[in-house]
Amino acid sequence: MRQTIGVKIWRWSIISVVAFYLVVPLYAMFDFSTKPFGFADSGRTFRAWALIGTQENLIEAVTRSLITAAIVMALILFLVVPTAIWVQLKLPLLRRPFELLCLLPLAIPAIVIVVGIAPLYRWISINLSESPITLAGVYSMLILPYTYRSLSAALDAVDIHTLAEAATTLGAGISRVIFGIIMPTIKTGIINGSFIAIALVLGEFTISNILNFKTFQVVIAQIGRTNGHVAVAVSLASLLFVVVLLLLIPTKKRQGAVLDVDLT
Repeated sequence: MRQTIGVKIWRWSIISVVAFYLVVPLYAMFDFSTKPFGFADSGRTFRAWALIGTQENLIEAVTRSLITAAIVMALILFLVVPTAIWVQLKLPLLRRPFELLCLLPLAIPAIVIVVGIAPLYRWISINLSESPITLAGVYSMLILPYTYRSLSAALDAVDIHTLAEAATTLGAGISRVIFGIIMPTIKTGIINGSFIAIALVLGEFTISNILNFKTFQVVIAQIGRTNGHVAVAVSLASLLFVVVLLLLIPTKKRQGAVLDVDLT
């Protein structure tokens, strides 16, 4: 009993410290964004929050960033996930090289990546499009380490070989095995990777700024040069939006759920 109480106290102590570490900066942002920043203001004011919708290029930047995030998630869903499953099922000897390839962007500094891709994006801007949506390619590369680790953990928790053999025995093709059977069983890992992709796209600044693309973070930085209160309000609003999305993720598995797959 004493050990159980001690474990609970230790657990809640860690949770309290982490919560304090995360909540205090958010409160500081809210406190700063509601402070008076004009002679007409007295006391707390939400004028900075009211001015969010009036900022030039902000809505357009958010829309483009969300479209870019959707493209990155589509690439993860239809390219990275099937490849990871195929390597684990059919090419186990290539699992380590594939993991090394996916983790490689972590070892390359962002400035080196920018220098390497700058000529490519200069050609894309001249011949194809100047839209920041084209950054989906380099963002897909940057997200690989985090997406792969999430997928790898989900795949290791499921006996996909048994699922694949059973489905093949019942007449399912390889595409049905990957997209209809294995992917639904690792949906938690896919969802986690998708939200990491959204966080990276909405939070990345270095590459887009150096390449002169007006993404969400670049626009926030430009707003901060003229009105820091509004910039902080926008940043806090985006963080709250991501938190709401995370809270919407189901955390409990349905009791008695069974895998019902139509192989016909």
